Amino acid sequence: MRRIQAGSALSAFGLGFTVPYLYVYVAQVRDLGAATAGIVLAVFAMAALVVLPFSGRAIDRRGPVPVLLVASVVAAVGAVGMGFAAGVPAAVAAATLLGAGTAVLQPALATMIVWCSTPVGRTRAFAMQFFLQNLGLGVGGLIGGLLVDTTRPGSFILLFSIEAAMFLVLAAIVGTVRMPGSPALRDARPAGGAKGGGLRALLGHKAMVQLCVLGFVLFFACYGQFESGLAAYGTEAAGIQPSALGMALAANTAVIVAAQFLVLKFVERRKRSRVIAAVGLIWTVAWLIAGYAGLGHGSQAMATAAFVATYALFGLGEAMLSPTVAPLVADLAPESMVGQYNSAFALVKQLALAVGPAVGGPMGAALHGPYIVTFVLFSLGITFLAVRLGRQLTPEQNQPSLAVKPSRVVAQHLPEKETAAA
Repeated sequence: MRRIQAGSALSAFGLGFTVPYLYVYVAQVRDLGAATAGIVLAVFAMAALVVLPFSGRAIDRRGPVPVLLVASVVAAVGAVGMGFAAGVPAAVAAATLLGAGTAVLQPALATMIVWCSTPVGRTRAFAMQFFLQNLGLGVGGLIGGLLVDTTRPGSFILLFSIEAAMFLVLAAIVGTVRMPGSPALRDARPAGGAKGGGLRALLGHKAMVQLCVLGFVLFFACYGQFESGLAAYGTEAAGIQPSALGMALAANTAVIVAAQFLVLKFVERRKRSRVIAAVGLIWTVAWLIAGYAGLGHGSQAMATAAFVATYALFGLGEAMLSPTVAPLVADLAPESMVGQYNSAFALVKQLALAVGPAVGGPMGAALHGPYIVTFVLFSLGITFLAVRLGRQLTPEQNQPSLAVKPSRVVAQHLPEKETAAA
């Protein structure tokens, strides 16, 4: 498990070097224009949407380790290709490889964590992964910002080369992992696919379908707005400086890093559906504060403080979700379909991240009041959907700690009766 977590953190560290600067690199450094940069980002997202429906079945049939090794190599080739892409065809091809490779990494890593953990231990395992990934992204972005120079394409070649090296390091680390042969996991081993499995079985699983709908709303209302709608709203409606966006994102990461394990103790003792419902209420407050920042009549300093507080509250919600949603996906999955369930949920997330900016960006820039009202309603919808989902879960799925509660029955020791002498 330690090697899996270390590899996951290093891959996030590599992504942090390039993700914040991909648009600037294509549009300005390579001088391919804003339209080409938009196409490259769209191709990056579309490649993920194309490969994820197939990756889950491959994970269940071949195992997560071989799939992750192939994905890491593909992502590394895409990263190197992006660093040397001087024209539109090369940039699009590199974005295709990079998007496809990185998209498969997450469900493969999630499946490895499931195979290496118990239902009770998964809560902490996924919380640790989320913590390390955010830490890796933050540190990678910080170091990348110190190395990047828009006047020197060579500095970006260095960034993409470091990213590629991190993918290869992930492959090297995971390649040494031997998946456990626990009897509890024996039925989850790939055996050529289970009868009646696949998409039809997943769509027939009511609780999983409801969780996917809930997941789409979660990612659409939060992650899908970070770098588009909420940023546009903050600069246009609230009038905050672009540099304040960096402060807000830093506050978001700081809250996640500081609160993750404090929140974990609270989450472990609560029903998962109630934790997700609480996140919806927290994000409702966050959107109301954002509304004050843009529609209120306070000073610019107060608007900036309110905007930073909005991102901080989003971070608190993220810290509560990380040990809740991903383990729930694993606990809902039949043992022979863990990879397919993880890939399906990753596909839902990718769809939300694609639709979120397309909807939120124009609204945040021009329709300030309706934008806030819309996402207040989406946040309240999270609470409603979470409560509804809770009715579909077994007690152990909703609260794994119930499975390890000690019995109230107290065993009594009775002395053995002496046998009568013959």
